[in-house]
Amino acid sequence: MNHDRDGAIVGLMPYQYVHVLDLTTNITRLEIGPQTLVLKTNERVDAGPLPMIVIPPGHYISVTDPISRYEAGKACELKIGQKEVRVHQDPFPLYPGESLTMAPEYMQRGQFQKAVRPLPVIKANHAIRLRALIDLVEFGVKRKEEEMWQLPGPLTYIPRADVEVVKIVQPFIIKNGDSLNLRAIQDCYDSEGSKRVTGEEWLVSIPGAYVPGVFEEVLGFKSKITLTHDSGLHLQATRTLNDAYGDSRLAGEEWLLTGEETDSYFPEVGVEVVKQVKKTVVSKGQYCVVLDPVDEDKKPCLGQRVLKKGLCTFFLHPGERLEDGIQNTHVLSADESLVLQAKGAFTDNMFKGKPKRKPGDLWLIRGPVEYIPPIEVEIVKRRETKPLSKNEGIYVQNRQTGKIRSVMGPCSYMLNAHEELWEKPLTPEVEEILRNGGGIGDGNIRKLAYYEQSINPSILMGRNKTKIVTYRCPGNTAVQVYNYMQKTARVVLGPDLIILGPHENFNVLSLSAGKPKKANALKSLCMMLGPDFITDILEVETSDHARLRIQVAFNNHFEYERNDEASLKQIFAVPDFIGFASRQVGSRIRAAVALVPFDEFHRHSLQIIRTAVFGVNPANNKLNSHILFSENNLVITSIDVQSIEPSDTKMRDSLSKSIQMAIEIATRSVENAASHEADKIEQAARGQLERQKLANEKDAEKERAKLLHLCAIAAAVESTGQAKAEAQAQAERILIECQSEIEAAKLKAEAEGIEHQAKLETQSMVRQGEINYLRGRNKLHLDKERRMAEIEVNKFQEMIESVGQETCAAMAQAGPDTQTRLLKALGMKSVLFTDAQNPLNLFNTADGLASMGGKEQTSA
Repeated sequence: MNHDRDGAIVGLMPYQYVHVLDLTTNITRLEIGPQTLVLKTNERVDAGPLPMIVIPPGHYISVTDPISRYEAGKACELKIGQKEVRVHQDPFPLYPGESLTMAPEYMQRGQFQKAVRPLPVIKANHAIRLRALIDLVEFGVKRKEEEMWQLPGPLTYIPRADVEVVKIVQPFIIKNGDSLNLRAIQDCYDSEGSKRVTGEEWLVSIPGAYVPGVFEEVLGFKSKITLTHDSGLHLQATRTLNDAYGDSRLAGEEWLLTGEETDSYFPEVGVEVVKQVKKTVVSKGQYCVVLDPVDEDKKPCLGQRVLKKGLCTFFLHPGERLEDGIQNTHVLSADESLVLQAKGAFTDNMFKGKPKRKPGDLWLIRGPVEYIPPIEVEIVKRRETKPLSKNEGIYVQNRQTGKIRSVMGPCSYMLNAHEELWEKPLTPEVEEILRNGGGIGDGNIRKLAYYEQSINPSILMGRNKTKIVTYRCPGNTAVQVYNYMQKTARVVLGPDLIILGPHENFNVLSLSAGKPKKANALKSLCMMLGPDFITDILEVETSDHARLRIQVAFNNHFEYERNDEASLKQIFAVPDFIGFASRQVGSRIRAAVALVPFDEFHRHSLQIIRTAVFGVNPANNKLNSHILFSENNLVITSIDVQSIEPSDTKMRDSLSKSIQMAIEIATRSVENAASHEADKIEQAARGQLERQKLANEKDAEKERAKLLHLCAIAAAVESTGQAKAEAQAQAERILIECQSEIEAAKLKAEAEGIEHQAKLETQSMVRQGEINYLRGRNKLHLDKERRMAEIEVNKFQEMIESVGQETCAAMAQAGPDTQTRLLKALGMKSVLFTDAQNPLNLFNTADGLASMGGKEQTSA
């Protein structure tokens, strides 16, 4: 394109065009190259120069607002809002007002090739779905606006402006044993010509590629299900229908299809496969109960139960279920039994006489036997024989009468149908006392050691409440057991084993303990019969008001008759016998001490205390040997004063100081005698030590002389050996250095030789590689040239054979004639040449001119 300075001249190359606007008439015309356009003063370029639109074969373009009839310089009609599809044709321009369906930025830049689209190619077994934008007629068929249809492949679809391409429909591949589930979106005809109503579903089972229609919706694939003899299908009808076997099914109805009825099942429309089921196998020694069974007419019998015994196999129909699954047959050994209860009336064939059982009846069946309960029987409990050794037992309660009894061993006891184990309750306090052997207390109480021998290891981790409560009563003790049903008590003397009856319990004693005695410090089941002793600390005050702390210990025991029940019960008349004895003895001591001064009590304390406790016999004016408490037959035989100390701090300190001074005086006298004896021994030892020192120094001087002599000899030997060793080491060093240099030189020469050899080999390999490369490349080049020559020869030969000899002769004759005409057209008619061999040698010139003209046209 060329413009002058004023823009009045526009040069158009071939296949270019411009839109020129006439400002006077306001009409735009089209100018197509090649030409040189001279614009008038009332004209200007409205668009362009722009390249013509080229549509390759197999492509199309959409033109918006196409022109109907174009006449240069006249107002033309545009189809505003319409589109026109153009396919492969000669290059063409866009008339004024026309535009392409493309992005505006590409339109402004003149990049019209962006609007070129390939024609839709529909493969075999595919289809193209179309929709009419307006009412139209296609291939003789009238189409309404928004109507959809599709064309099957293979084809190349040429788009229309009034038809929209919805999509390319892909085929669905149906394999053997599969089917395609389809649903009609609206009333239509399927591929086989059958009419389908809106929402109707059907299956297509023909193997191959299936292209769904316009109004067909693909719901998915359904596969054929293979059934075996032990498998089945749980089916459900989603609507009322007749199934593939001719049976009428209501919506929601469920049924079972087994492998005994058919080998395979193809899913039907309206039938849903709920799940696959397997045969229920009841092995030998097993049974099961089927709830809500199905009768022979396949109708459910709700609320009924059916017993299945092994060996057997069956399918569970829809609605049927197993009660507690498959259960094992109850195998009872000789020491096992089952408690059974009737849930309905029936005749029991397990027993002789075939008794009739009523609902609620309880009975017991004993082993050895294999038992499968009928549907009218419920297994209440499985029981085993209770083996009871000696001194072991259990509590048993009768559920009908409510009576509780104890069963003692040695024996094996089986509870009957109306009996059950009874748990005997004990208070937490008694439980803890039993775990500790019969007594618990606070602090370090001496009497707790008595109970360690009665600890039962079996109840440390917890007591079995159904077993008989036993307690090993320690020796020389008594335990009282109370029966709260009969309101009686019995006393057990140790050592013995106490066995509690169902309505008996221990009488827990709360005893005083500690120093001084503290009430309720010791909880015990046992009464210590003695002989034993009680220790207590008493505070007393003398007549001159000196307060003292006295620790006393007195022996005690009980007097009783072993076979006299009243005498034994008298022991427990006073629950806290320790506190009672301590209070009685303490009151007597305090009363006696209050009548004497401190000095007299300090000199005759034991006499005063014994007289106060035991008293004086008026008959012989002597101390009594013991004291008896008639309340509980407790006897105190002797008393011992273990310590006496003042309660007052000042008095205690003064007494301590006097005792300490006496001890210090005795200690000093002993120390003085010992020091005199030590000085004597020390002087004798010093004299002996001095004599020994002199003897040792003499011996040391003799040994020192020997040492110096040996040192001189060793120094001479050492100096000689050192000089010799240094000389030998120097010689060996020089020899080693020389040998090392020789070895280093040899290794260096060998390394240089290896390095040189490696370089030579490397260079040789590089040169050989280059030679091989050049040789291969030359060989390939020669092979290429040879093949190109053969191709050219074959090409020329085939061209000659295809054109023919006569055509070649005609072409040879036509060449000079054409060249002559070309020279004449250039005004070179009178040109003459004087060369006799070439009278007219401008034919080559003509050929050059022709080729130049072709190149210019191509560049334009």
